[in-house]
Amino acid sequence: MDLLSIVVPCYNEEESVELFLSEIQSILSDYNFEVIFVNDGSSDDTLNVIKDLADSNSNVKYLSFSRNFGKESVIYAGLSNANGDLVCLMDADLQHPPRLIPEMIESICAGEADVVAARRTSRKGESMLKSIFSRMFYKVFNRVSQITLVEGATDFRVMKKVVVDAVLELLEYNRFSKGLFQWVGFETKWIPYENVERVAGESGWSFSSL
Repeated sequence: MDLLSIVVPCYNEEESVELFLSEIQSILSDYNFEVIFVNDGSSDDTLNVIKDLADSNSNVKYLSFSRNFGKESVIYAGLSNANGDLVCLMDADLQHPPRLIPEMIESICAGEADVVAARRTSRKGESMLKSIFSRMFYKVFNRVSQITLVEGATDFRVMKKVVVDAVLELLEYNRFSKGLFQWVGFETKWIPYENVERVAGESGWSFSSL
């Protein structure tokens, strides 16, 4: 592996991005990596914090939207600008544990899978109502769809570039990345982990928007 690209969607994450980058640098000190922050029209100081990080760290790049377009657009833009042999997609709030990345990379390099993705085995910190509706979503989706979503599946994953290219070739207007990752059909290994609460700030996802 020559380069790992880490794509990080950001919406109002001014309190998280520096902590995120510090954690990534600590865990991936032996790897060649780039971090691509994608600012989704944040209304706080996220963009300025990211700009400062990019000015002081050659590993940091960023894209910034003119307004809030939503996470699916952010994911598409970030993946489109990733140059690595492997591409990691994860959130900035550290609810996706960076400590799992080396294991993900090792599994792909060992030929175990084309994608190594994380799935939550608990929903610690979530409301009971949100947990119930999440479980219902997976049950309903899997009954009506030709693909199967693993319950607890997250966007947090490391993928070969060929997987990323296949996802980007799909031209859906209203994208559902979690489904598209399954639809392209590459071998996926799942790594379970306990839910982690946000390191700072508040989630940009309300119950109604979910």
